[in-house]
Amino acid sequence: MRTRGKQPDVPAPDSPWSEIVPGLWMGGHEVRTRSGQRETVVVHDEFDLVQTLLRLPGHGPDPGVEHQVWPIPDGPLDGTQLAGVIRLAEAAGDALDAGRRVLVRCWSGYNRSGLVVAHALVHRGCSADEAVRLIRARRSPWALHNELFVDYLRAGLSTVRLLEELAE
Repeated sequence: MRTRGKQPDVPAPDSPWSEIVPGLWMGGHEVRTRSGQRETVVVHDEFDLVQTLLRLPGHGPDPGVEHQVWPIPDGPLDGTQLAGVIRLAEAAGDALDAGRRVLVRCWSGYNRSGLVVAHALVHRGCSADEAVRLIRARRSPWALHNELFVDYLRAGLSTVRLLEELAE
């Protein structure tokens, strides 16, 4: 499994966030500048709802912007963490239905945010593989390079959650 901490060859994204479907954005806390340097990203009021899976103080959003925080690792998730991912994906879908702009973010905007966004897309009728392809096409080929998360999506997060809770 390739993750941020274990794969220094994973490049930082070229943009702070990318629109996956109208109104649903995926992004991170870091971006690569034109000169190749890494730069931190701060969200202000560009979105109506920001969902954060890796919280860093001082990275926004501005006061008055709805902010949902659910820190999870870029690795195996337990039943409680999976339940939070499912709730965030449902909240993102509800916000989209209400015409709100949603950003789901993690460190680079590849894996953790990809899991939430992909589950939201699956909940809206995409297959897991269609959701992964769309995210990789719109965000980066590096999106969802954590194959465990892709396996979770293919099995179905509710099923994986149930199995994790039975194992605990």
